Amino acid sequence: MRTAEGTTPWPTEFADRYRAAGLWEGRSLPELLDESAAAHPDHLAVADGDRRLTYAELLDRASACGDRLLSAGVTADDRILVQLPNGWQFVVLLLACLRIGVQPVMALPAHREHELRYLVDQSEARAIAAPLSLRDFDHAALALKLRETTSTLQTVLIQGDPAAVPSGTLSLDELCAPRAEDERPRDVPRPDPSSVAVFLLSGGTTGMPKLIARTHDDYVCNVRATSRYAALGPDTVYLGTLPLGHNFPLACPGILGTLLVGGTVVPLTSPHPERAFAAIERFGVTHTAAVPAVVASWLDHAATVGADQLATLRLLQVGGARLADELAARVVALLPGRLQQVFGMAEGLINVTRLDDPVSVVIGTQGRPVCEADEILIVDEETGRPVPDGSPGVLLTRGPYTPRGYYDAAEANERSFTPDGWYVSGDIVVRTSEGNLVVSGRSKDMINRGGENISAEEIENLAYRLTAIRLAAAVAMPDPQLGERVCLFAVLHDDHDLRLDSVRSAFADWGVAAYKHPDRLELVAELPLTKVGKIDKKALRETLAAPVPTP
Repeated sequence: MRTAEGTTPWPTEFADRYRAAGLWEGRSLPELLDESAAAHPDHLAVADGDRRLTYAELLDRASACGDRLLSAGVTADDRILVQLPNGWQFVVLLLACLRIGVQPVMALPAHREHELRYLVDQSEARAIAAPLSLRDFDHAALALKLRETTSTLQTVLIQGDPAAVPSGTLSLDELCAPRAEDERPRDVPRPDPSSVAVFLLSGGTTGMPKLIARTHDDYVCNVRATSRYAALGPDTVYLGTLPLGHNFPLACPGILGTLLVGGTVVPLTSPHPERAFAAIERFGVTHTAAVPAVVASWLDHAATVGADQLATLRLLQVGGARLADELAARVVALLPGRLQQVFGMAEGLINVTRLDDPVSVVIGTQGRPVCEADEILIVDEETGRPVPDGSPGVLLTRGPYTPRGYYDAAEANERSFTPDGWYVSGDIVVRTSEGNLVVSGRSKDMINRGGENISAEEIENLAYRLTAIRLAAAVAMPDPQLGERVCLFAVLHDDHDLRLDSVRSAFADWGVAAYKHPDRLELVAELPLTKVGKIDKKALRETLAAPVPTP
C-alpha cells in the first residue's frame, strides 16, 4: 500500500490557513538540511566518541547512503523499520531516508519480536536496520527471523563490525561510508513537503502502538516552534541520551532542530549519570533532554560529586512524564543552566515553559503551546463539555503539527479523533489563568514507566496466555525512580499457582520488550467491578497505596 493511502490529510481550509501563516513552509527537511550544511560546511555536525563528522562529511555520507539504499532495492515511498541505538549511523541513515523519500518507522532498541513483528506488518516495511547485538541480545538474528516470517521484509541492514555482519544482510556502517570516487551521485527528486517524512509510535493505549505519520510540512513546523523556545544556534551542542527515535530527542527540537541551525549533535547510548556528565564536559554540551527518572539519577550524582562537569549546560529539557515539583525545585537549585519543562505527544501538540518564565511557573507547570495556531480544548471527562480554567479536564488538541489520524487505523481513529479533527489525548490537565498547563493524570488506561508509555490492555492480553490466569488487570503503581511501574493483578484458576518470576520469564520467551514486563504480581480472589460490570482499576490502584507482600 502506498503511504498516502493510509494517511488522513488535514482539511483544505486548515492546510490553506497554515500555509498562508507561514507555518507550513512548503520545503522538505532535506532541502533545509542542505541549506544548513551549505552555510556551515566545516562546522562539526556529529560527535560520537572519537567519530567526528562535519556538515559536509555528514551530507556526503547521507547522500551516498541514500544512493546505496536505492541500489539495494529500497525505493521511494518504502518504509524501513529503524531499531538502532544512539550513534552517528542513526543520524546518517535518517538523513539518507529523508533525502530519497523512504519513511523511517521509529522502533526502539528495547523492542523485541512481539513489537517488531507487529510494526513490520502494520507498516508493510521493506527493510529493517538493527544493531548486530546490544546488551547481549542478538538483534541481527531477530531481524533475519523477521525477514523469513513476514510477507514484506526483504532487506536487512546491520550496524556493527562489517566483518561480523551475517551473510544475506548489508553492513549499515559500509552503507554510511563516504562516497567513493567512482560512485556518481544519483539525481534524486526532492520529497513533496506534504508527503510523510517519518513514522513515530503512539503510546499504545489500546494494545500495540499506532503509527503516526508526520509530514515534512508539519515536522518542520514542530522543529521550528520548539527551537524558538530553546534558543538554539550554531554554537548549540545537543546531547541525545534518550532513544533518538522518540519525538522528544528527535525533533523537540532535538537532533533535527540542532542540525537545522548548524549546531553539533552528540549521540550517547546511555543516560547513566557518569557517562552523561563526562560527555557534557568533554564536548561542551549546551542542551540536552531527559525524563524524570533520569533527572533523579543525575541529581543524586550531582549531590555526590558536584555539578562542575555540567558548567557548559544552558538548557535541560525534562519531559516524557510529569516532573514532580520537588524534583523540579532541586534541578533549579543544583544544576547549572535553565530548566525547561516539556509536555507533549508524538501525535503533535508540544507545550514548554519559557526561558524567561518565573521560577514558580518553571517548577509548578508543564508550560504552554509552542505555536500560535495550536488549539486546545479542555473538557469534562464525563460530559465532554468545556471546563473553566483551574478545573481538571481531558485535553483535546488540533493544529499545524497535530495529524488528523493514525496511519491505516480506522478503529483507533474513531476512538482518538473527533469528527471535527480534535485529537483526544487522554491527559487530564488544568489550565492556569496565565495559559500554562499542569498535568494531573490520564483518563486513558496507560502506564508511564520511566517515560515509556505501556498499554495496560496489551499487558492483560499477554497475561491471558498464561494457563494459570482466569482474570487479569494491569495498573500503574507509583514509583519514586520511574514514576510508575507495572502491577499485574490476577485471579487464578483453581489448583493453579503463579509467581512473578514465571510471568516475567514467559514475557521474555514471547519476545516482549523488557520494560513491559510486570514489576509486581498481586494474586487476588476476585477483581473489584464498577456498577456497570467493568473491572474497577481505580479501586485496584487505591489498594497499592498500602504496601502488600508480592507472591
